[in-house]
Amino acid sequence: MIIVMKPEAKEKQLKEVCSVLDSLDLGIHISKGAQVTIIGVIGDKRKLSDVPLELMPGVDKLVPIVESYKLASKTFKPESSVVSIDGIEVGGKEIVMMGGPCAIESREQLIEVGDAVKASGAQFLRGGAYKPRTSPYSFQGLEEEGLKYMREVKERTGLKIVTEVISQKSVEIAEKYVDMFQIGARNMQNFYLLREVGKTKKPVLLKRGLSATIDEWINAAEYIMSEGNYNVVLCERGIRTFETATRNTLDISAIPVVKSKTHLPIIVDPSHASGKWEYVLPLSRAAIAAGADGLIVEVHPNPRCAVSDGPQSLTPEKFSTLCDSVKKMVPLIDRTFNID
Repeated sequence: MIIVMKPEAKEKQLKEVCSVLDSLDLGIHISKGAQVTIIGVIGDKRKLSDVPLELMPGVDKLVPIVESYKLASKTFKPESSVVSIDGIEVGGKEIVMMGGPCAIESREQLIEVGDAVKASGAQFLRGGAYKPRTSPYSFQGLEEEGLKYMREVKERTGLKIVTEVISQKSVEIAEKYVDMFQIGARNMQNFYLLREVGKTKKPVLLKRGLSATIDEWINAAEYIMSEGNYNVVLCERGIRTFETATRNTLDISAIPVVKSKTHLPIIVDPSHASGKWEYVLPLSRAAIAAGADGLIVEVHPNPRCAVSDGPQSLTPEKFSTLCDSVKKMVPLIDRTFNID
């Protein structure tokens, strides 16, 4: 349930309503907009059955939330959220670019890619230090050694860094190095892990599961937010369908649907969606045109020799071409893309 305060409501009246809710041991989330203030009520609404909140001074109306998620709901917070990652805003006017290898293979590889994506306009270096793979015999990542390489590249280039975490231990280790956690598609409904990253308050990039509905995806974000971490960015990375021409099927419609259901920002991963580097550029253009707040793209200096996902990785030169294309597009949709 949300409580909509009158435009002329006083701060004292807002505090009085919150005091009543607090006395009933209900959670409270206040969202102050340009016109009105909204109080989100979290918990068992049956506790309010005998409390005439709508008659309290300053209260305009009570609005039930029909979705299973509350904190992530557009009803709960009508204004779009902007998630700040150490000064870089996702969900604002500027399109955000994240680029880097699927798996961190060596210090030299990461430095080469970091320098290249920075020069092309990326604000983030993405790289896999922990690699949950389909086969137990595939390369599983350099773990903390890879995180140290990422930190070195950050100090060298100024790029923010984002990496996937797969367990409580990896969260504890990665928290010392990264600016943003990534929850991969396989772990979208690993509710224990979602709660763990929620407790850290560090920004989280939450990828959509292989066969997850949009509501299941947003509910996964709710798990993170329920622990007090509202810094969540959603990532559409393609879903599993009957089509075999691409690795997955990029759900372009998910972008406007998410924007209508939740206030959270959304970016797109065209690399995992397609599985083929030659489709990454057109899918990126489509995502930006549909309203995505950014892209996360796999970049490798020599994709043919990559230990993971080489066929879908762009060379640094192709990533530069993609960034140039996005830069030309953004004025048409009233967005910006700045290259330092």
